[in-house]
Amino acid sequence: ERRGEAGVITLNRPKALNALNHTMVRAIHPQMKAWAQDPGVTRVIIKAAGEKAFCAGGDIRAIYEHGRVGQVDDALRFWFEEYQLNHYIGTYPKPYVALIDGICMGGGFGLSAHGPYRVAGERYLFAMPEVAIGLFPDVGGTHVLPRLPDAKGVYLALTGARIKAADALSAGLATHFVPSAGFPALEEALVAGGDVAATLAAHAADPGPAPLDRHKAVIADAFGQPDIWAILGRLDEIGAGTGEDAAFARDSAATVRAKCPTSVAIAMEQMRRGPALDLAECLVAEYRVVNRVARGHDFYEGVRAVIVDKDNAPRWQPARLEDIDPAVIAGHFAPIDHELTFTPDPA
Repeated sequence: ERRGEAGVITLNRPKALNALNHTMVRAIHPQMKAWAQDPGVTRVIIKAAGEKAFCAGGDIRAIYEHGRVGQVDDALRFWFEEYQLNHYIGTYPKPYVALIDGICMGGGFGLSAHGPYRVAGERYLFAMPEVAIGLFPDVGGTHVLPRLPDAKGVYLALTGARIKAADALSAGLATHFVPSAGFPALEEALVAGGDVAATLAAHAADPGPAPLDRHKAVIADAFGQPDIWAILGRLDEIGAGTGEDAAFARDSAATVRAKCPTSVAIAMEQMRRGPALDLAECLVAEYRVVNRVARGHDFYEGVRAVIVDKDNAPRWQPARLEDIDPAVIAGHFAPIDHELTFTPDPA
């Protein structure tokens, strides 16, 4: 909707935690294009209905149902258009402000992380939990996560750890913290016009200490290692000691080992390749990977175990990190017949 100088997008499926579906992607992208052309719109705001979630991710259940009955192309069409939207957000010609006061995972990260202004509220809860369901941290995670300081992004990608606003601000995932009660006033100020950065700065507050920073050195040391074996080896070394850091290292290693082995290996490869690629190249790579994953076994098994049957006992193939073939992982990143493309936008 148009309000003052702002184009406002409201994610409005609160009962589904505002999970992003194909219909929403197809509504948001053309509307943003129209606003880009409209001189009366000087900024775009994306927010969400309800108090629980900004956007808990892509509508994985719907994608799973498509793929399970052989409609893989329908699932891939969603990812194709979602990734195009992620890129458009990242290259948008006007200030784009994400107001995130609730769960922000997966697809919700894709709708917010690539814009210049990312405001976290008290209810903010971030994770990229894809490695738990046989997927991988996509929607541009290849671009954003390896660029976060102190290997925090690698940690988030491989563990699927959940963090709140203070940690998000410290890691650079959020640019501002605003208490939940201050969101309506902030929105009114943004809609009224004026300098976006100055408006955000005027409403921003201190979220307090970032819990992960207690383990900053361990994360930087272990998750800064060049491959998954070096990371786990370092975590095991640190974990052999005593104290808080050792316990954190043990927990982190156990978490990574409990995830889908192929997903962890793919995520590690994303973190390795990402720093040399721009956002478009990262999304092209992710679309190649998702083409393989959508035709594979682990994604359907992971969604079945975690989301559908909820037995939390996925039977991964292969079942152990030790059995991963690096050539198979590299093959996920190889070119495909129908590559992700980006339509040049009219100036």
